[in-house]
Amino acid sequence: MGDTGEKCRPGVETDGEVSAVFLGTHTPRLDDKGRLFLPAKFRERLSTGLVVTRGQERCLYVFPMDEFTKVTQQMQEAPTTNRAVRDYIRVFLSGASDEIPDKQGRVTIPAHLRQYAGLSRECTVIGTGSRVEVWDTEAWNDYLASTEQAYSEQSEEVIPGLM
Repeated sequence: MGDTGEKCRPGVETDGEVSAVFLGTHTPRLDDKGRLFLPAKFRERLSTGLVVTRGQERCLYVFPMDEFTKVTQQMQEAPTTNRAVRDYIRVFLSGASDEIPDKQGRVTIPAHLRQYAGLSRECTVIGTGSRVEVWDTEAWNDYLASTEQAYSEQSEEVIPGLM
């Protein structure tokens, strides 16, 4: 498994707790049973349980269980009178699967999620702060090629207050 990134390490403090920040790009493979080896640097934070679900741009989001709970609590605060909110919550949660990695650090990716993300044997796993994303390697390379130039040329403030 290739590993070009930083490890998951203490990061943002919220309510007196320090949460891990997932960083870097990793290239594990899916085995014949649909199991993915989690990057070694992410295993401790995910060892007690995780949730894998549909993400944007046809990737999968992987949250530590406590982080997923926070996300779902935020969703419950959204106005369910708004159809877009209902649609988003339905798609996001209906595809979710709670998993516990095995002793070797493998997690089973359910068939419906592998199909959604178009996962082949070659996968790319990226840290995105509070969650992990799982991409088909070819899809990730295409995505990065299509967005990296715009990122490097970005002159507007995309995230308010950041840089």
